[in-house]
Amino acid sequence: MEFEKLKEIIVDVLNTNPSEITTDTTFVDDLGADSLDIFQIIMGIEETFDIEISNEDAEKIVTVGDAVEQIKNASND
Repeated sequence: MEFEKLKEIIVDVLNTNPSEITTDTTFVDDLGADSLDIFQIIMGIEETFDIEISNEDAEKIVTVGDAVEQIKNASND
């Protein structure tokens, strides 16, 4: 469920094809996201899932799978 919602956020921010997004997809190398794009995606995650991701945790997000893990960890707190 987290993955599907996250995919919608990524498609919205990056205007990319949803079929290109897997848990192994990297934001920068595969999707061409810059720091502003990543910031917008993280803001979208925080708003959609009603969680807060620290800057330290945000820096660890490289792949879509990393973002899903952050969502799951933050939701359990």
